Amino acid sequence: MPRQVREELTRRLRRNRRAFGKDDVQVVEPPLLRRAVGASALGNCMEWFDFGVYSYLAATIGKVFFPGASPAAQLISSFATFAAAFVVRPLGGLVFGPLGDRIGRQKVLATTMIMMAAGTFAIGLIPSYATIGIAAPVLLLLARMVQGFSTGGEYGGATTFVAEYSPDRRRGFLSSWLDFGTFVGYALGSALVTVLNLALTDGQMLSWGWRIPFLIAGPLGAIGLYMRLKLEESPAFQQQLDEHEKSLAQESAGSEFKDIVRKHWRPLLICMGLVLLYNVTNYMVTGYLPTYQTETLNRSSGSADVLVLIGMVWIVVLITFIGRLSDRVGRRPVYGVAAAAMIVLAVPSFLLIKAHGTWLPILGVLLLSTLLACFAAPSAATLPALFPTAVRYAAMGIGFNIAVAAFGGTTPLVTTALVDATGNDLMPAYYLMLAGVIGLVTVKFLPESAQVPLKGSQPMVGSREERRELISTSKELYALAKRREEARHH
Repeated sequence: MPRQVREELTRRLRRNRRAFGKDDVQVVEPPLLRRAVGASALGNCMEWFDFGVYSYLAATIGKVFFPGASPAAQLISSFATFAAAFVVRPLGGLVFGPLGDRIGRQKVLATTMIMMAAGTFAIGLIPSYATIGIAAPVLLLLARMVQGFSTGGEYGGATTFVAEYSPDRRRGFLSSWLDFGTFVGYALGSALVTVLNLALTDGQMLSWGWRIPFLIAGPLGAIGLYMRLKLEESPAFQQQLDEHEKSLAQESAGSEFKDIVRKHWRPLLICMGLVLLYNVTNYMVTGYLPTYQTETLNRSSGSADVLVLIGMVWIVVLITFIGRLSDRVGRRPVYGVAAAAMIVLAVPSFLLIKAHGTWLPILGVLLLSTLLACFAAPSAATLPALFPTAVRYAAMGIGFNIAVAAFGGTTPLVTTALVDATGNDLMPAYYLMLAGVIGLVTVKFLPESAQVPLKGSQPMVGSREERRELISTSKELYALAKRREEARHH
């Protein structure tokens, strides 16, 4: 048994003054677990289907909605609209987070699914600038803000929901399926745009082809909503908080922003540092790299799309294996090694991507994609474990969305502007190195949570046999703790 698990269980046993009984350990039924993970992953899949589509169509969207500007200004305007969704994400987190702690995770996740699908579908219906003038980019901005507001409650809620459903020993593996859905969605979106670019002429893409991926979001949203409405509330939310955590219930639900910041500032900062590391890398690869190749390296959109798509498929292959690894070796080693590797490998990766030929650019993208998989895989298990059940959704909504808004979603915009201003096409690599340094410092303060029960929740197991084993272990740990206490008294 890992040291951090033994220490946490011993702490709980001392507090309860007895070993665990059957009522102290929650068994998660496999069918419910599969449904919870599947429905949550589908929501992330749909969200990132949109991001994949928008990233790959950034240049086209710039021409449709900002036709009078120069190519560089069109691109920056398109990415500015992309970044605008992230400005309202913290507002969504502030609204949906406390609501999720008060009325439950499932209801809020169903609501965010509806809003997300509606916002994405609406983009496909907006007339071009040539048809309705300035109203076109305004409507695009509004649709993006609806998406951003809903997304503010989506990832924090989905990670909380899956983490609270997962058995403690397998939380890293099961939660990694959430980000598996993320990259499958991105890969599907980018693959669809790649196919459309190959099948249609530039004129057809500008006229109507770019709308197809956004319109597909409507039926996808209906499927996701149906699945989420079938879910039961998470066990951690259903059960009463244990005696030690009941005082925290006062700050749940209606918690004010300042109360959560005041009482949980340290885990909030850790959360923001890890989110910065993950999302700067994420949006660099998924949001900026396709455009970097076409606009800075002057490659064809087809070859650029295929190259990043290879990276996404590689992440999909790796991510659940890395999630399982984080259960065995811990979250801190996975984050720490990958953050250090980012500092060392960022510049070489971009030099490979810039190289001529086929295999060296592929190798560069695979290096960045491997690091991204190492940041993504443990995130959905690590971040919710920083906070107690009573404030988990709200605190995740604050920490995650502020970091994503400030550093993640702005990455394509900032790096585009840096390259344009300096003329140095390695600026994205230096930006990644800075994120790696911040991530490495954050990992130093990150408490290890692999296999540890969530704060304010009962220990979670995947079978009755595992429950019997944990109860037996608790008796041994409690007896050992009593002997040590008696020895101290003597």
